[in-house]
Amino acid sequence: MFNPRQKFLAGAIASLVGIWLVVWAGHWYFESLKMTADKVHAYLESVDLSKLTGAARAKAIRELEDKLNALSFEQRQQVQMQHFLNDWFSKMTDDEKAQFVEATMPTGIKQMINAFEQLPEDKRHQAIDNAMKNLREAENGAPARGTNAPTVGTNAPPPISPELEAKIRTIGLKAFYSQSSAETKAEAAPLLEELQQVMESGRLQRQQP
Repeated sequence: MFNPRQKFLAGAIASLVGIWLVVWAGHWYFESLKMTADKVHAYLESVDLSKLTGAARAKAIRELEDKLNALSFEQRQQVQMQHFLNDWFSKMTDDEKAQFVEATMPTGIKQMINAFEQLPEDKRHQAIDNAMKNLREAENGAPARGTNAPTVGTNAPPPISPELEAKIRTIGLKAFYSQSSAETKAEAAPLLEELQQVMESGRLQRQQP
């Protein structure tokens, strides 16, 4: 038989275990709701876009857009650098590509472009330099912003082609975005999103030219 003190301790321990189990279950549940690059990849692998038409095809593309828009910046970066989207994107029509790019560009990209164009030329070049440096670090597996940065490896393709980088530097970001096709915007997306991070971080303003 338990004495009153033992009963109290047993009840307290049981309560603590119960609270811990509830907290763990809640954490597991909310973690399971988070969108990840792996979940996007699984969705892409599970649906053959080329076999869909009409409303079913439009619904599948919208679902992909929603999944991409639910990703964190680091998880979006992983999707882009591992080129999960290439096969689906190649199967889209020109209209679908244009809609897809506009729907999945992060909020504020156009505002970032306008702000970027207001910077002095040296700051614009510096922002692109910083963004490309961050992309290459992430590409090579060096986490630039915390432990969730993706590891892709040194054999990964460059985040954007040197030709595209040179074009952006030459004609300016605003002209580039307004003149480019959906395919070109999609290729430039990693740089555009990284530029947004650089601009919003305030690091550019703290750096000396």
